[in-house]
Amino acid sequence: MSLDITFLHLIIMLLTIAVVIFGGIYVARAVKSAEGYSLGGRSASFPLVAGSIAGTVIGGGATVGTAQMASTVGLSAWWFTLSSGITFIVMGFLYARPLRKTGLETISQYLVLNYGKTAGSIASWVTTIGIFFSVVSSCLPGIGIICAVFDVSVWTAALILMLLVASYVFFGGMKSAGVGGILKMLILFASLFVAGGTAFWAIHTDPAISAALPDFPWFSLLGNGTGNAAANLLSVFVGIICTQTYIQALFSATDPQTAAYGAFAAALVAIPVGLPCAMIGMYMHVAEPGVQPLLVLPTYLLHHQPALIGGMAMGGIIISLISSIGGQSLGIGTIISKDIVAPLFQIKNDSTLLKLNRCSCVLIMIIGCVFSIIFRDTQILFWNYLSMGLRGGGIFLPLTLAVFRPKCVSGRWVALSMVCSTAVAILATFLKTPVKPMFLAVAVSFLLLLPGLLGEE
Repeated sequence: MSLDITFLHLIIMLLTIAVVIFGGIYVARAVKSAEGYSLGGRSASFPLVAGSIAGTVIGGGATVGTAQMASTVGLSAWWFTLSSGITFIVMGFLYARPLRKTGLETISQYLVLNYGKTAGSIASWVTTIGIFFSVVSSCLPGIGIICAVFDVSVWTAALILMLLVASYVFFGGMKSAGVGGILKMLILFASLFVAGGTAFWAIHTDPAISAALPDFPWFSLLGNGTGNAAANLLSVFVGIICTQTYIQALFSATDPQTAAYGAFAAALVAIPVGLPCAMIGMYMHVAEPGVQPLLVLPTYLLHHQPALIGGMAMGGIIISLISSIGGQSLGIGTIISKDIVAPLFQIKNDSTLLKLNRCSCVLIMIIGCVFSIIFRDTQILFWNYLSMGLRGGGIFLPLTLAVFRPKCVSGRWVALSMVCSTAVAILATFLKTPVKPMFLAVAVSFLLLLPGLLGEE
């Protein structure tokens, strides 16, 4: 399905994308080292920390995915960005300062410090697999929207997407992600809230639309079920706490206090973004019920908004997909280069590490796009929640214990809990168990860590 896009829409959209990408490339001039690429030289102010965090979390799931889900379940689709904001607040209060104080670079390094090399190695692989599914959740709408806008094949769309992502993050790493995240959020707030406000007004002033959307379930956060709401909140909370990309942003801050403030600022940005997308999804459920769910948000912006607002918002959405893919790829690339490949081949040269990190990012983008084409008919938020459940199930409890009770459990129990809980999460996903895979994984992790907590060797 293609989108009817005017020349004016296209020009505004491309200009919006160009402003953000060239802003990132401009700051990339200062990146000369591996640490400068992955952590911005540990000199990030709280706006840059917030930009890196919000720029990554507000991707395909937070925008296109929220509208897609809201068109079928209503306001409860807001739980993804709402849960993200709640998590960043908790992260700012409890996790940011102790993590930044360590001066490390990855979650795996932090776990090695507390539990030994075996636990750290397992964490590297578990985290990589989990984050990869977040890359998929942004590649899916990215490819779909590019196909619809430019009327090209999925493989051509994937190539365009990869080139855009590479331009966004390949040269500047964390610095580009931070600056791009700030610019993107300014654009999204300026356009999406106008568009969402229009949808909200139409819902409440048009009797036909209002009658088709009764308060329950459409305007209830629990409209999709209390259990689903709780599961979504916990999945996002556990998953974000254990995501290298967000922890990496904290590590890039100038000091522990700046890291905490950056997390708080990211929460203020993340929470409201899903609301206008949810309003648009609900409006489109009645106004254009025949639209492909993936294209609910783009169709509304192009068909129901002025060219300036629609073009800016479309540019902002594409940038949100690019930045999310870039930020997650940067996190995986840092793990692969610093925790897996460099120790294996004893690579210590800084310029080699920088090249390795950049190449790892590109490789993840390519695999993510191919995977997304294979599974292009799936729900975006499914991959978001699956990603967070997988990486959180095995890492959340060991990481939390390391933060609040360092070295309280032997590395043997931690390694066993990581392997078994991740295996349970994957198995539960394929078996489609009635209990969320993440809940089962965390339960298994707890049961296997309990003997270690009780002092058994």
